[in-house]
Amino acid sequence: MENRATVVPFKPPQARGAPDHAEAMRIAEALLFASAEPLSSQELAARLPAGGDIEAVLADLVEHYAPRGVNLVRIAGKWSFRTSSDLAFLLARDVVEPRKLSRAAMETLAIVAYHQPVTRAEIEEIRGVATSKGTLDTLLETGWIRLRGRRKAPGRPVTYGTTAGFLEHFGLDAIGDLPGLEELKGSGFVEGRAATELTVPLPSDDTTLRDDEEPLEDDLFPPPLDPGPEVASED
Repeated sequence: MENRATVVPFKPPQARGAPDHAEAMRIAEALLFASAEPLSSQELAARLPAGGDIEAVLADLVEHYAPRGVNLVRIAGKWSFRTSSDLAFLLARDVVEPRKLSRAAMETLAIVAYHQPVTRAEIEEIRGVATSKGTLDTLLETGWIRLRGRRKAPGRPVTYGTTAGFLEHFGLDAIGDLPGLEELKGSGFVEGRAATELTVPLPSDDTTLRDDEEPLEDDLFPPPLDPGPEVASED
């Protein structure tokens, strides 16, 4: 009597209703490697096979790359490959040295980060010295701070806050990851007068305007007034 073995057709994992985790890791890895900008979990999940567990994929990629020359890290709530911190010195000579901020700009940036939303007058009160408009303009140009709104106070001064670019530049996932005051002093982030006056509240970069703020208006740069036909033009 002939003995015939039962042949069961092979079905790939997706055909069995279970996504291929290894394949999902490869896809996420490729997307992250090719992207010029950090990617969010939602952006990655949208490109994975249906049913893929993006959190498990990212956790395994983080573990896989932890001992390697590049690490997968979360910056400003998004994911990106970055050079391992212990190897950064090898690449330092190939990096164009950015223009360094002045001491006043660094102190102002620290105050905005920890005390936001904050006005120029409040920055000056904390620093104990006047803050020039040029200092704030420089920080706005870097993309590290932004105009939030206007304080509900006489003169309706503008309030300032940090941006996602600030988190990305300083390698922070969230504003709550900012170091404490002693760490700031040790790193040279704050010096001089600010070192004795600066306090470190629990920072928050929530974009929702607070009760003492109101939205920015289009009148920040109002158009020139039309003098009307009854006003004689000056020669």
